Order: sequence, then C-alpha cells, then structure tokens
Amino acid sequence: MKILITGVGGPTPRSFALSLKKFGSKYQDAKLIATDNNPLSIGLYQNDLFEKSYLVPGCNEIDYWDKMKAIINENEIDFAVVLPELEVIEWSNYIQNNDLPCKVFSPNYELACSLVDKAKLTELLLPLDLTPLSFEFERNFDQLEDIFTKLGDEFWVRSSKGTSGLGSLKITNLDSLKNWIQINTEVTTFLASKFLVGRNLACKLLYWNRQLVRAASGERVNYIMSKIAPSGITGNTSFGRLLNEEKLVKVASEAMAFLFKQMNIEPHGFFTVDLKEDENGIPFITEINVRHVAFTQCFAAAGANFPEDTIRLLNNDITFDKSYKMYEFEKDLIFLRDVDAMPILMKEHELLK
Repeated sequence: MKILITGVGGPTPRSFALSLKKFGSKYQDAKLIATDNNPLSIGLYQNDLFEKSYLVPGCNEIDYWDKMKAIINENEIDFAVVLPELEVIEWSNYIQNNDLPCKVFSPNYELACSLVDKAKLTELLLPLDLTPLSFEFERNFDQLEDIFTKLGDEFWVRSSKGTSGLGSLKITNLDSLKNWIQINTEVTTFLASKFLVGRNLACKLLYWNRQLVRAASGERVNYIMSKIAPSGITGNTSFGRLLNEEKLVKVASEAMAFLFKQMNIEPHGFFTVDLKEDENGIPFITEINVRHVAFTQCFAAAGANFPEDTIRLLNNDITFDKSYKMYEFEKDLIFLRDVDAMPILMKEHELLK
C-alpha cells in the first residue's frame, strides 16, 4: 500500500505517519510518500519514515495540481492524507469538480472554509450557546473601548483565522490591546472572546458516510516552547491528559450535528473540536480543526489510533466495526511531548515530586 502524506514539515503530518508506523498494527509496511513546499522541511529527509519525498509548489500556485497528480501516478498512490489547513481547503474544493487517481479523506469544502474562520464558526454556533461571547474587529478598528464594554476588563484576543495560537494573548488593558495589534502586523482580523479560566480540552471526532464512528478526548495542559509566546500557547502540547468524558463528546458532536444540518451536508471527515471551560466547568467551543492535530500520535500510543482508523475506512477494511465507539483510556494516563522526541505515556501520579 502506498500513502501520500502532504505538509511533512509540520508536526501533524509526521505524527500521523508515526501513528501508522510505530503505534499501528495494520500498515507498518505501507510505503509513505511525503510532500512539502519548503526545502527546509525536516520530514522531507526522514528516510526512516518516508519511502520518497518531493518538494512541491504551494497549493495556491498554478502548477500545484500538475505536480501532485504526477506524484500520485508515478508512485501509484492508493490514498492521500492531506493535513495542512490550506491544503485541506484546496483539496476539498478541487474534488468537487475533478477526479483524482487516488482516494482522499476530505471534509466538505463549504464546511472546511467555515470552520477555519473562527469568527464565522462562532456566528454559526450562536443559536446553541456553545461558544464564548466574542467580538470580531479589523486591525484598523478605532473604537477599542467598545470591546471592553462588551467583554469586560479581561478577554482573550487572537487572529480570526490561522492555527498555533496565531495572534493570541490575554488582554487586561487598552494599551496592551493597542500594542498587540501593532505587533501582529500579519493579522488583518482579530477575534476577542470572553476569557475562560478552566481546562483546555480537545475532542476528536471521526465521521464516515453520515455517521460518527469514533471519538476520544483529552486535555492540553502545557505547550512546547511556551516561553517564546506571550500567551503561553504555541499550538503544540507538551503535557496533556487522556480523558474518558462523554460530556465532551456530547457537546462536540452536538455542535457538529448542528453544522451538518444547517449546511445541508452529510457528516463525513475528521475533526478536532477545541473547548475551554468557564469558572463553573462548563465547556465552550473555541475552535474546530478540519484535520488531525500534532498530538494525534499520543492518542494512537494509548490505543486510539485515528490515523489507522482513517486508512482502514479508506481501504474498505471489512473487519472495521463501523458502529460508534468512544475510546477509553486507563485512568490517570498522561502524555509528555517535546521537539524531536517520541512521546512518553505514563500515569500522572508517577511524575517526580
């Protein structure tokens, strides 16, 4: 079997590959073909993980599809795994009107565009009261005091688009907000939201042909290289907990069901729903990723191997049970991650005091 994995310069595609090779049992012998548009991407040179690697144009460049189709045909690719956000959108758009010589697990284009835009997502979910009170504004907005009137003296601000905590910071006064806007010159539109003090959670949902088949949840506690980000959030979890909480799946799946119905599309795809609890422990949805995230290998190491599940479904594996299952983990199970290191799973009570 030959599997194309795009964007291998990022940690998420490499995490997906490791889940198949190191923590799976079905596809350890699969040949993984890597692509990225940056010649400095480390994944392009990990010969122990990828059979072949290709430097490709950016997905918004005119010759992108000619190059990708040539790679797919040359290597007789069976399945494509597309993980960078911009490529997910590009592929989901392309396959609406074009055939590909391989299978790909891709969400609906309209849904993907809506979820990537955090302000749009907040607007869509407003009837469910599942998102924190928020206010979207452009960087040239000159009535910043109105945000404090709406959200109070403390709130969270970030880019309304993008990943890895882009443009995120806890704001406590007007001067800090003004300075933050000036510093983040690459952000054109910001989203200010009520500051939530509780746990930072993630719920993973795998849909296949109109039904939810797998789910699991975890908690992000600390982040890799958190000291370099003023917010302390870099998008890469260094310490997290694996959870068995049906209420998180209920909230996340309720939101997804509402979105599917509202957009009149069939449930299909893999989604990572990010939630943050308020002071009363009530979870609110802050973001929905249209793909796997970087610590997917930690779930795989603990038995919730969503990458393997994905390929089994694409491969029409008749032994795969498509009835719904929430993965459950050993109690007190945590994971530790760092740059250039395999994750460690252990019991939290075993941490050194």
